[in-house]
Amino acid sequence: MSRQDRSNNSIYDCVVIGGGPAGTTVAALVADAGFSTALVEREKMPRFCVGESLMPETYWTLERLGVLEKMKASSFIRKVGVQFVSPSGKESQPFLFDRYDPRDCSQTWHVERADFDMLLFENARQKGAECRDQTRMLDVAIHDATPHAIRIQNAGGSSQNLSAKVVVDATGQHAFLANRLGLRVTDPHLRKAAIWGYYRGAKRSSEGSSELTTILHTEEKRNWFWYIPMSSDLVSVGLVGDNDELLRQNGSPETVFHAEKIRCPGLQERVTGAELVGRLRVAKEFSYSTSDHVGNGWVMVGDAYGFIDPIYSTGVMLALKSGEMAADCITEGLRVGNTSAEQLGKWTAEYDAGVLLFRKLVQAFYTREFSFANFVKSHPEHQDSLTDLLIGRAFTPGANRIFEDLDPAVIDCRLKDGDG
Repeated sequence: MSRQDRSNNSIYDCVVIGGGPAGTTVAALVADAGFSTALVEREKMPRFCVGESLMPETYWTLERLGVLEKMKASSFIRKVGVQFVSPSGKESQPFLFDRYDPRDCSQTWHVERADFDMLLFENARQKGAECRDQTRMLDVAIHDATPHAIRIQNAGGSSQNLSAKVVVDATGQHAFLANRLGLRVTDPHLRKAAIWGYYRGAKRSSEGSSELTTILHTEEKRNWFWYIPMSSDLVSVGLVGDNDELLRQNGSPETVFHAEKIRCPGLQERVTGAELVGRLRVAKEFSYSTSDHVGNGWVMVGDAYGFIDPIYSTGVMLALKSGEMAADCITEGLRVGNTSAEQLGKWTAEYDAGVLLFRKLVQAFYTREFSFANFVKSHPEHQDSLTDLLIGRAFTPGANRIFEDLDPAVIDCRLKDGDG
């Protein structure tokens, strides 16, 4: 189908709900393939979002989208690796990506998400998608057969009816379709919450524009902080722990955040003399999956599909990856006139297999008696495989081999900890 101005036409091949990395990836690729595409975002772009630390594997989707050179020319801070800090403040050897892989793809970034998402939003527009911000999704009527009926409302309050052969839910943790269809499933083993804010004047790397994402444990490994140096002398600092402990038992989020900061020597040393800018923000019980991810003429991507945990910075990478994989199935289906669940979901088995590996890493991290450092000492043959996963390479052949030894090690630690 040829690309055309569809401002007065309410019929689309594809309507994408949500203007984050997943939605903009789908919209850009489907529109670039020649199919009429609308991208609908409820907030005014650019808008605030958390999730500033990227994984190196985002490189390939950013390259395919045609934004890689813009990323390289941006003011975003270059991320060169990951480091872990023990409850006592002892720092691990950094996992430096270019020491493992000297290619350009080992480069990634700490991004201001408002600017990053806006870059992707404008890229989708340039690829031919009709991009609308400040547009609310009022209703979606999912039928057994397409097209599906959609009702939206613009910033001025007027509403419009649309129809689409394919509807893509990229609404992040709002999970519009999952909640509408009763498909959201909270992870009972990862009932976590996060409290975060931004510091000015906090400690930065001596390498100038090159920085690490740092993960710092509190005492007894009960909770942890992320530490992400960004541009404009800001550092994103976030506390993650059990939802009930952080938000229900110990006072206000501000009280809990500052109390846990005192229990984290590695963080105290980094923020001494720094100023907290603005208010602290809260996210609760964010780990979930969906019981169905696709149906006839509809599909979920990114965080709307599911979210694990912020520990390994998988969020944006999985948003881009799922958006790319879904877009390929959508364009293939539109070309042959097949928008069935089977066609639109051809990518999900491979995607789920990769996500499972990240989920296992998260479960290992939250097993108190388990130590990745000790595991690598016992199994040095898995050092490269572990770094591969920290880079984001969960979708390559053999990526699961590390778990032949890691799974038993984690189970053994849980038994010792009385959590078997």
